[in-house]
Amino acid sequence: MASALSPPRVPKPKCALPSHYHESYLEKKGPRDQNYKKFWAGLQGLTLYFYNSNRDSQHVEKLDLGAFVKFTDEGPRGSSGDPGIYFNLVLRNQEIKFKVESLESREMWKGFILTVVELRVPHNLTLLPGHLYMMAEVLAKEEVRRTLEMPSCFLKVSRLEAQMLLERYPECGNLLLRPSGDGADGVSVTTRQTLNGTPVVRHYKVKREGPKYVIDVEEPFSCASLEAVVNYFVLQTKKALVPFLLDEDYEKVLGYVDADKENGESVWVAPSVPAVPCPDPAFPACGPKQPPTAPITPVPTQDKLPPLPNPDENYVIPIDDAPAADYVNGDVVSPGWPGVPKPRKCHPAPKVQAKPSKPPTTPKPEPKGLISGLAKKLAISSGQALFPRTGLASVTAELEEKLQRRRAWEHPAGLTGDRQASLGAGHVSQVDLSS
Repeated sequence: MASALSPPRVPKPKCALPSHYHESYLEKKGPRDQNYKKFWAGLQGLTLYFYNSNRDSQHVEKLDLGAFVKFTDEGPRGSSGDPGIYFNLVLRNQEIKFKVESLESREMWKGFILTVVELRVPHNLTLLPGHLYMMAEVLAKEEVRRTLEMPSCFLKVSRLEAQMLLERYPECGNLLLRPSGDGADGVSVTTRQTLNGTPVVRHYKVKREGPKYVIDVEEPFSCASLEAVVNYFVLQTKKALVPFLLDEDYEKVLGYVDADKENGESVWVAPSVPAVPCPDPAFPACGPKQPPTAPITPVPTQDKLPPLPNPDENYVIPIDDAPAADYVNGDVVSPGWPGVPKPRKCHPAPKVQAKPSKPPTTPKPEPKGLISGLAKKLAISSGQALFPRTGLASVTAELEEKLQRRRAWEHPAGLTGDRQASLGAGHVSQVDLSS
């Protein structure tokens, strides 16, 4: 029976090892240690890092060289070993003892530490030309790092703005670095403390003298970096001054202050309620998210074109039935005019819903006497309605001429009848008189 295949092992990603100016093994003994303990040590900037092995990327201890004072080469008392492999690092608050493998290793460690602390290559040590060249390269890197690195409490604000920040955010610290007010290359330090309920604000000037920063106090103090300036103020005031770090974090839980019903004290309440839709549609974050709707852009009237008819469907778009005028002579056409065919009604397309057609209406019977009298009027009116006026000029002139002839013929006949009637009446009257 075949066993199930196990998935291949994936190697864990290895973290990149940190880079250092100088690194090698060091045996370290602190003030509270009884014996030396061996570490892999690396120098980067003004910090000395200690690792358990040379394959570790996370340090277990570190030592700040900003409080550097001096080196000593005293070996432990009663030691029978080579005194050239011991040296002591004296800081302002402690002294650390080191043990190395050889005299050359000791001189190299002292040379690299002095290079980053004093920003110069030392020439009073037993070093080879190659070692001095390596320290010159480290000096150039450290100078670039110093120019790009600023303490977290350094803010580009004015003197008044610094006071306002320290007053408004006392929980963020009471020591702030800012650019110097005189426009020089130095900086200024602003502090704010409370003495018997009264705020006390102080300003200190820090001058730039070459690669070092000099604190302008009664006894000027020189520092290798701005971080060392901050550390000086913190240590000299027994940590009463705290570097200012503006907290820009935002709250994730909505809370409010409410009065406790039992004891009446104010308490902070953070209710956990589901989100409800906001009445204002401008804030859709309160309710369920809606898909974005595409904006509707009105089409200009002049750009609108009627849809193209389908060539396969030969139909006329029906027009709504208008109330037809019920004329007496609606179906009478003048005999002198050619017959005009009525427009053929087409059935509406299946896609367009048109109104139902009205049942055909039969024309009403009209008296024969009216037909002969109205035929001429209908001919003129229908001619004007069905044909353009420009084509009927000759026809109208002919009709007018015929009408004038008829009137002229009827007028003399009427006059003759009237005369005969009057002569007959005169004759009758004469007979009566004679009788």
